[in-house]
Amino acid sequence: MVRGLYTAYTGMLNQQNRLDTITNNLANASTVGYKREGATAKSFDDVLAVKVKDSSVGYLNQVIGDMTLGVKIGENYIDYSQGGFKETENTYDLAIAGKGFFAISFTNKNGETTTKYTRDGSFITDAEGALRTKDGDYVLGEGGSEIYIPTDASKVLVDELGNIYADEEYIDTLGIIDFEDYNYLKKDTGENYYVTVDGAVETEWSGKVNQGYLEMSNINVVTEMVEMIEIQRTYEANQKMVQTVDSMLDKSVNRIGKV
Repeated sequence: MVRGLYTAYTGMLNQQNRLDTITNNLANASTVGYKREGATAKSFDDVLAVKVKDSSVGYLNQVIGDMTLGVKIGENYIDYSQGGFKETENTYDLAIAGKGFFAISFTNKNGETTTKYTRDGSFITDAEGALRTKDGDYVLGEGGSEIYIPTDASKVLVDELGNIYADEEYIDTLGIIDFEDYNYLKKDTGENYYVTVDGAVETEWSGKVNQGYLEMSNINVVTEMVEMIEIQRTYEANQKMVQTVDSMLDKSVNRIGKV
């Protein structure tokens, strides 16, 4: 009977984890290039149950079968499906159609520089013509160097392959990177960036760049809200289970135990 408390408790923890994930998705529904996260769960490993010193069989230990102890919180995953495009007509707003990520040079507070990746193509240029993110990080070219666009250029064109032209003169090519397996990518905490983990292998990019567009998040707000309602009902069911078992324990200890 007490095992029922722990089983219901693990169910409540799992629903809380799912709710936290959905809340984060809804908070980023309008974030450019954001990819939806999902949560998984799995059952506890089966445990062999045994009767200990059962008098009905001569005080011998007796196997009575397998049982589980509830649900375990699994791993979060990222849905990399394409988000919808929003037309902005801004010169430095770029959206990738298909797979791939823009390579960004990120410098932390300690002055350490690393390469990170993003689907957010809302870029700007600074006073020197360097192509940057809105947070000030440098956008990298295909050779891994920073991209500089002449400040006096009257027209800047970015073609489908990521080649950049200023007044019809070739300047550089965007460093767009793709990977064989996205399981070797993880989201950077607090940033709209991705970082690689050990085992990530780069592969040839085969998408297209759309100038004057931004890729919005792939969050479907209605779907997330429906799932949130389902989580709430499941949480309440587990909560009622805890209350029921608690009531049974109360009767066992305070009523039957007095007889």
